[in-house]
Order: sequence, then C-alpha cells, then structure tokens
Amino acid sequence: MKKLLAMLLLGAVLTGCQANGSTTLPHVDFEGHRYFVDIADDDESRAMGLMFVDEMDENRGMFFIFPRVAPRSFWMRNTRIPLDIIYLDSDLRVVSIADAIPCRTQRCPSYPSDGPAQFVLELNAGQAEAIGLGPGDQVQVGNINLP
Repeated sequence: MKKLLAMLLLGAVLTGCQANGSTTLPHVDFEGHRYFVDIADDDESRAMGLMFVDEMDENRGMFFIFPRVAPRSFWMRNTRIPLDIIYLDSDLRVVSIADAIPCRTQRCPSYPSDGPAQFVLELNAGQAEAIGLGPGDQVQVGNINLP
C-alpha cells in the first residue's frame, strides 16, 4: 500500500511539473518552442557530439559550450542524422545556421560559422526553419551553466 501511495504521489508531482511547464532538464527555448538538450562542455563531449546517434526525438538536441567566443567550424564525420548546426554568440543570438548532412567517409565537409560564436545548438535538420529561427534571433536557455 505504501508503495502504491508513493507511486501515486510521484505521478502527481510529475504531472504538476509538466502542467506548469517547469523542468530540471537543460533546455533551449525560442518563441514557445522548447528543445531538451544534452550538454557538450568539455573537449571529449564536444568531439563526440552526436556521432553514432541513429535518431533523435523532434524536441531534442545538443548544446555545445565553449569557454570563449571564436570562429567555429563543425563537421559531420560519423554522424548518422542530418542536423541544423546553429551557431550562437555570447549573448545567445544566432550568428548563422548550417544545414549539415551525415558523413561516413574520411573526408567530410566542414560547416563554418559566419562569425564568432561561443555556443552551438544542434537540432534535427529542418527544425530551425520550421520554428522560424534565423540569424539575429535570440534563444533562451534553462538549467544550463554558461561561462
């Protein structure tokens, strides 16, 4: 009985959190659209990125954090899904967006930013266009420790 009550209480708490829109998961928001993100904030996780990922939910992504603003360039080696690579400056404004295709060969193209960036958001291909995200737009982050 105690176990059942505990499960019901947990379900009520989770339902209440969902109803309020609050979450403790890292996320990126733009005009009512929320993407829950995995964080890549060290050399190893930034190098791995979304390599070998076969699919990603529509509301998921990866958020890369760099210690300083600089020109950035990503490639898609061993990445199996097409992505939007969204370069962001230190104020979380979109610098540029690249439409990146999977690459499984040794020679993969690079996708450079159009200007200096400190953060990079990767979403499923087409998401930026679908939500109207473009250069100059600002995104918000939640539960992400920024430098």
